[in-house]
Amino acid sequence: METIRYFKPDELKAMTANRKQEFSALFQKLKKKKPKNLDDVVHRLHREAFEQFDCLDCANCCSTISPIVTDKDAERLAKSQKMKPADFIGRYLYVDEDHDYVFQQTPCPFLMADNYCCVYENRPRACREYPHTDRNRFYQILNLTQKNCEVCPIVFSITSELTKMEW
Repeated sequence: METIRYFKPDELKAMTANRKQEFSALFQKLKKKKPKNLDDVVHRLHREAFEQFDCLDCANCCSTISPIVTDKDAERLAKSQKMKPADFIGRYLYVDEDHDYVFQQTPCPFLMADNYCCVYENRPRACREYPHTDRNRFYQILNLTQKNCEVCPIVFSITSELTKMEW
């Protein structure tokens, strides 16, 4: 795997747009074939990526996109902020077009200047699992992965590596 470096979100968007046809062709092929070794390959690339890249140097995800916040997440976050869940929801969340709770603002209200999360131990499940490249049945989230190429240098790098392989 090539060295992963930080890119600003607008740079990643442009880089992803430049490779849109290539990435789309890859994801269509993976959706169709559902290779048995896909999870193993992506999980290996995930481990390699996280050995060399520190998310604290980036925080694009926290700066530009809002995670889905489940009721359970909202309760946990409210408790950590010593708030009632309804008050937490009213202050920080709204229901998006998919009928999911998401944060009212980006960057995330809990992202600190040093890119640390002040609610890290209580962060939403979507944040815990991001960028989802260690997930099983990876072929099920290829659309999300393609979108995440625009945000996360790790996802862009993994996707780039996948294009070099014979499927």
